[in-house]
Amino acid sequence: MEVALQDDIPTYSGGLGVLAGDHLRAAADLGLDMVGVTLLYRQGYLVQHLAADGSQSEEPVQFAPEGLLEPVSATVTVPMAGETVEVGAWRYLVRGELGQVPVYLLDTDRPANSAAARGLTGRLYGGDDEYRLGQEIVLGMAGPALAAELGHDVSTFHMNEGHSALLGLALLRQQTPPPSRSAASRQRAVDAVRERCVFTTHTPVPAGHDRFPQSLVGRLLGRQALDELGSLRGIAEGALDMTRLGIGCSRSVNAVSRRHGEVTRAMFPGVRVGSVTNGVHLATWAAPATSRLLDARLPGWRRANVLLRQASSALPLEELAAAHDDSKRTLVDEVAARSGRKLDPGAFTIGAARRATAYKRMSLLFSDLDRLRSVVERVGPVQVVLAGKAHPRDESGKDVIRALFRAADALGRAVPVVYLPGYSMDLARVLVAGADVWLNTPLPPHEASGTSGMKAALNGVPSLSLLDGWWIEGHLEGVTGWAPPQPPGHGVGGDGDDVADAEALYGVLEEEVLPLYYRDQAAFTEVRRSAIAYNASYFSTERMVTEYERLVYGTTDGRDRSA
Repeated sequence: MEVALQDDIPTYSGGLGVLAGDHLRAAADLGLDMVGVTLLYRQGYLVQHLAADGSQSEEPVQFAPEGLLEPVSATVTVPMAGETVEVGAWRYLVRGELGQVPVYLLDTDRPANSAAARGLTGRLYGGDDEYRLGQEIVLGMAGPALAAELGHDVSTFHMNEGHSALLGLALLRQQTPPPSRSAASRQRAVDAVRERCVFTTHTPVPAGHDRFPQSLVGRLLGRQALDELGSLRGIAEGALDMTRLGIGCSRSVNAVSRRHGEVTRAMFPGVRVGSVTNGVHLATWAAPATSRLLDARLPGWRRANVLLRQASSALPLEELAAAHDDSKRTLVDEVAARSGRKLDPGAFTIGAARRATAYKRMSLLFSDLDRLRSVVERVGPVQVVLAGKAHPRDESGKDVIRALFRAADALGRAVPVVYLPGYSMDLARVLVAGADVWLNTPLPPHEASGTSGMKAALNGVPSLSLLDGWWIEGHLEGVTGWAPPQPPGHGVGGDGDDVADAEALYGVLEEEVLPLYYRDQAAFTEVRRSAIAYNASYFSTERMVTEYERLVYGTTDGRDRSA
């Protein structure tokens, strides 16, 4: 549903899209035969505006694909609500070290279509259930048809989250026509679909799994579709469940971290769920100063990410410290340009940026302002830089941003806090490289993986994070970063203790992180170096895509994979 190709192509909202883009960039680096399919969003996700009190308002993006994307001549059609919807596409080439990956952005804004159909590729994550289901029909059913029309011989279709799961219905209909199917032939057709599909789930949060009423599905796709979707195990509790559909039509199902695999198996008993832990595309997320240092000391790291494992011996501490100082000055300048606020380049800087939603708990650091002030007074100055958008309909997420603004006002000069609007890939690059520590405080076990801490680690910025998602695998206490202690079984049922977690966070800052930063810069820089050596060398999309090739795709015949 979303892919982050570049900042001025508004086809992503956050981490899922950025991960999809990094997946394709790694495939291009590795020279894999892969093709990406998504939707073209002329109105993007949203342009974020923040009032003085932190209230978020939104307006649509105005995007014209001409000049950035290449139109393709092929078109396909999909039946929807009694209309034959014509679907065209635009092409973007992801260029890598050893090859390139074409990405097709499906477009229904065509003269032959009704006004409603033309608007389906307008807004990312916009509209009501009917609009969303219409988008997912276009993605799942027109996507494989267009790939075939353009000559791509796809051996494995990789569905990233349930948004594209109607692909299974499209492939099923390529088998024996429905009226002539016996139960046995229908099962053979389902088995044939399963042999061609793999599915990745990205969220343990129920709201992240789309469900549509059967009445709506029948109206848009026809009553026959309900029987077909039932044979693919997509109908549950009176609704079309897109995650169950993705699972039902796939030979392989995986989560995006080991812990997420455990959570997903509990959510879907009886389903065999593996895990491929996420990564990031290192060349995309290395700051200029980081890139210069790595190019000089570890040449070849872009094509062999594992070389970063040698960072502990290859990167002189003074050169790494200088590179980070450069990135931190860039962050200070960016904050000044965007907000007019002047930060202290010598003060310990906490960075945190992600989707503003309740379970991410971005306000945990500000749970007890008196306690936070006392930490700063006792050890040394702290400043905080934050960013992130709330979904237009996520009122609790918008409340989070307002709460952060209230905390910033209350803290004043004692602990400067800046919340930057318009979080994007470009801003993320500056934040993950310029902070001194990367903060992540999700409510376990709701963080499927998380990737921002991986980007920070690449730039020598260690994480200060509760143990969830990828950090369970990447954490070495005091070596790659820090994890506030949690009691055994904490968060297993989703009930986090905010008060206890906040106090644990203050304790680690007061007793470990800040004293190390202010009293032993060489030792703190050693943690930076270890984050590169142990985290960045492993949590890359080069490793991730190689694992998908070996464990999930299982194809070495040179035919295209569709992501």
